[in-house]
Amino acid sequence: MHPLRFAALCALALLLAGCGGAATPAATTGSSAAAPEPITVVASTNVYGDIVKQVGGDRVEVTSIISDPGQDPHSYEANTQNQLALSKARVVVENGGGYDDFVDTMLKSSGNTAAEVVNAVTVSGRTAPAGGELNEHVWYDLPSVAKIADQISAALAKADPASAAAFTANADAFKQKLKPLEDRTATIAAQAGGTAVAITEPVPVYLLEAAGLKNLTPEEFSEAIEEGDDVSPQVLAETIALFTGKKVEALVYNEQTSGPQTEQLKKAAADNGVAVVPVTETLTEGKDYVGWMTATLDALQAALIP
Repeated sequence: MHPLRFAALCALALLLAGCGGAATPAATTGSSAAAPEPITVVASTNVYGDIVKQVGGDRVEVTSIISDPGQDPHSYEANTQNQLALSKARVVVENGGGYDDFVDTMLKSSGNTAAEVVNAVTVSGRTAPAGGELNEHVWYDLPSVAKIADQISAALAKADPASAAAFTANADAFKQKLKPLEDRTATIAAQAGGTAVAITEPVPVYLLEAAGLKNLTPEEFSEAIEEGDDVSPQVLAETIALFTGKKVEALVYNEQTSGPQTEQLKKAAADNGVAVVPVTETLTEGKDYVGWMTATLDALQAALIP
């Protein structure tokens, strides 16, 4: 974050510190109690915001910081409005793993020390492989998403113990909706397991691995694209050769971080009759998590299974 922007946020934090922490219950009037105030929740992306809504129902008021499917989440610049929301949050859901570090920075600056924080990467239990880097995109890992739903339920229950049973039931219902997605993934693995594919970024890798697919993309290419760096001509040529040499059956393409070099891959795929499967890092308009993942699996199945 630019130093001047961070300084401004810190100045705002001094003003907000007095209002951070847990919200107080609604006051009662007369003999009848008013409905309790909803639990204020901030999620780093609308993927987690949607899961919170599924688990929390009408007991939550959710702010999703990153929600535009046309925006590159890696280049997101947090603002004072985000910090204000975090200062009032009773529950915060972040991805972790270096994906959305600004959430921790701004939460600390806001003075809100009472919020329950759910870190998706920590909950998932995913770690970096030996000698490799952590793939932090755990929302494409269905078993991890089930764990995250349970942890969100537990965090909401701490904020509103009276609704704990409802949160547990909602989390269970959400996990039941994940089972058809897991079944679809297993079907792809049974019918197309071992098929070679390429990617532009490691965003969907957990899902591809669960589907039994083999990623042939040079690691130097996908890592450079993820970090916003240029790919060397040699690595770019090696990656394009996957399509000209008919070595892969599909290109799984992150539409939110497209650029000249990923567009070259997309063109190479089209020119050589290789299917392009679009993916995004945040929910597309009008989709909840399950609908979003269903559409992704539909596209993947159509590309690989005649």
